Formats: sequence, C-alpha cells, structure tokens
Amino acid sequence: MSRFLTRIIERAKSDKKTIVLPESTDIRTIKATAMILEQGFADIVLVGDENKINELKGDLDISGAKIVNPLTSEKLEDYANTLYELRKHKGMTPEQARETIKNPLYWAVMMVKKGEVDGMVAGAINSTADTLRPALQILKTAPNVKLVSAFFVMCVPDCEYGHNGTFVYADSGLVENPNAEQLSEIAVCAAESFRTLVEAEPKVAMLSYSSYGSAKSELVDKVVEATKLAKEKAPDVLIDGELQVDAAIIPEIAKSKAPSSPLKGEANVLVFPDLNVGNIAYKLTQRLAKAEAYGPITQGIAKPVNDLSRGCSAEDIVGVVAITAVQAQKIKA
Repeated sequence: MSRFLTRIIERAKSDKKTIVLPESTDIRTIKATAMILEQGFADIVLVGDENKINELKGDLDISGAKIVNPLTSEKLEDYANTLYELRKHKGMTPEQARETIKNPLYWAVMMVKKGEVDGMVAGAINSTADTLRPALQILKTAPNVKLVSAFFVMCVPDCEYGHNGTFVYADSGLVENPNAEQLSEIAVCAAESFRTLVEAEPKVAMLSYSSYGSAKSELVDKVVEATKLAKEKAPDVLIDGELQVDAAIIPEIAKSKAPSSPLKGEANVLVFPDLNVGNIAYKLTQRLAKAEAYGPITQGIAKPVNDLSRGCSAEDIVGVVAITAVQAQKIKA
C-alpha cells in the first residue's frame, strides 16, 4: 500500500463517513465491504436483496454493513416522488420515476441526495455512463463548477518527480475532447482535488507536444488558451503551459526547454489535452512504472460519487471508498 493510501485511510478514520455500494451482486464489492469494515475507516450500506447478499458472501464477515432493498423499503414512494420532481421537466412521469428509482444506482444516489449516506462508489459491473448518469440527474454539479471531469491519483514508486512520486492525472477518464474552456475547468478542479487528497500545494502543467511555442497548430492553440483561462479563474494556483511533459516534471529539462516557467520542472498535476492522451498516459505509467493508480475519481459533482474500472479488484474498491470518504469530509466541512 502506498504512503498516499495509508494517509487517506488514516484521514477517513478520523471522521468516519458512510458510503453506499449499490453493486452488491458482485463478489468484489462484498470482499471490499469486509475489508473496509475490518479496517474501520467507513460505514457501508449495500443496496440489494439481503438473502442474495448473504448467499454470495460465504464466510466473509459483512455483519457491520447495512443492507437496503429498494423493492421492500418504506422509502420507495418518497424517493420516487423526489426523482419525479427533479426530472418532470424532462418529461419523466410518476410511474417512470417509481420504476427508475428501483435501479440500485439511482437508489444509491438518492441516498446521497437525501443525506442518508455521504457518498457512492460503483462501476465494477456498470459502465461509466450508467454509473454517473444518476449522479448528474439527481445531484448535479457543485457550486461554481461548470463541468464534471475525472482524474487518477498516480503513486509512482522510487520516483523523484511530482510530490514524492505522487501526481494527479486529469482528465484521464471522462471528458473525451475538451475545448479550451472545459480544459481550464479541468485544470482548476484538478488543482483543488490535489490539494484535498494529497495535502500539498498543486503545481499544474497544461501539457502539449509543444513547449512555449516550439510548435504551432490548433492543438497547441487550445492548450495555450486553456492555460490563460485557468490562470484567470485561479490566480492563486501555480499553473503553466503549454509544456511538454519532460519540461513539466524534470527540472534539468525545464531549464533548457522552458527556463522562464514558474513550475521549474516540478509539476505534480498533469492536465492532458484530451482523453486519448490522458487514458494512455495513466495506463502506461501504471504498467511500465508499476505505479498505483487510484481512480477514475470524479470532480465537480455536488457530492462524492465515484466510478470504478470494470477490471477493478476488491482492493481497488477499498481505495476508492477511502478517497470518497475523504472527499465527503471536505464537503461536510
């Protein structure tokens, strides 16, 4: 376990939150629940049929978890009415709301909305679109945020770069081809996410295949404009670009390629120009550098809802639940 995750779990324990896991038909979710309860850093609610969950768990101890079945819950009508009120302007009928809310993902997000839990983690058996759609419909975006995006926390072993080898990669999981305005939003949110989770000052690099005008194209122009907008939105945050990644994270190369950059080759938040680059970069870092990759973690939703990779392990779920709990601490503060 990385120092980053060890610290996240310590912080989660200091102010314990309740996280709902709606994918109770998957054994990884049940294993993660047992591990979380044993470590004692969060309370867990499972959404599903208690008999089926107990049959699936085998010898795993999940006795400390609360199990909620939407089909038999006394809150079904209340949840359905709330969903209808939120979505009637989109044409949803009361009957459609009553059926939709029975979906474990919608039920779990409504629990977050009602303040009955502090956050949700799903995505082990559901697509990103299916996981995040209920959150965007029910919770919507956080105040002063225009865009929901995603990032990975990358912890690279034996690495002298970033913040003791820790980086935020954004967007590496959600926004496919952001324009300059959207890219600036991603940068500002990623800086705040880094500050919240890593507990250090963010140093944000807007990445490109060009450094300070070494190449000219529409692709470069987008990053240049995004950098300008991000600096205007967050003047107190160290943001610079456009930069090639070696000029962003290696001081010696920064001296030659971008000697006037205030980052000085010490970037710890890397903002990629599109999802192709961000997704490829995080997977390469994970596999070639044997880095621990935590995410995709969402940013910009009013309350914490996080997506998992469908290839995740139970241990991955544990890590994302801990991060979600710390995000919830920030919102509750």
